[in-house]
Amino acid sequence: LESADIDLTDDAAMQRGAKYFVNYCQGCHSLKYFRYENMQQFGLTKDQIRDNLMFGDGKVGDLMTTSMPVADAAEWFGTAPPDLTLTARLKHGGADWIYTYLKSFYADESRPFGVNNVVFPNVGMPHVLMELQGVQEAVKEKDEHGNVHVKELKLVKPGRLSEEEYDELARDLATFLTHVAEPVKLERQHLGIWVMLFLLVFFVVSILLKKEYWKDVH
Repeated sequence: LESADIDLTDDAAMQRGAKYFVNYCQGCHSLKYFRYENMQQFGLTKDQIRDNLMFGDGKVGDLMTTSMPVADAAEWFGTAPPDLTLTARLKHGGADWIYTYLKSFYADESRPFGVNNVVFPNVGMPHVLMELQGVQEAVKEKDEHGNVHVKELKLVKPGRLSEEEYDELARDLATFLTHVAEPVKLERQHLGIWVMLFLLVFFVVSILLKKEYWKDVH
């Protein structure tokens, strides 16, 4: 996996990631454990969320579900697209997995949607960001056992974005989905420091108390 090098204190990155998710991912994938209003945590107002990131007459307090019927999705794709709320926590590598996955699509005519993925072989979804990234081809090689592996991916048809711009898009999406998976992560880490300091102080106090209590016991 490539390093996403995300920064959960970068509100602008999460705002861009939310925009990309709503425009390119939410048509199929939901975030059914995350509410629109929670995006206030990284600097958006309710009006900004309602005007720019919601389509239809929903409420800002609604969960980020998808309008695609599950039965239809299962028929079209073979299985219903999964909810992505906890992807960053479920996948080994977290943000690095998401970042690398978004960069690892390549043309494969043997697949139903004409693409495959190095990180997720035989993936069942189309490359919805192809217009932005472009088309990649896989350069393959055989190992000493005769197994074929993807050595590298080569861009053969550029998209609307440069390689650097697409990398930034993938990083923004990884940042947003990492926040969605655990919105209190930074608070938990901050609180953890104070808990460890308290335990350290309490340990010293308990040692002194022990010595005081046992000093006259023979």
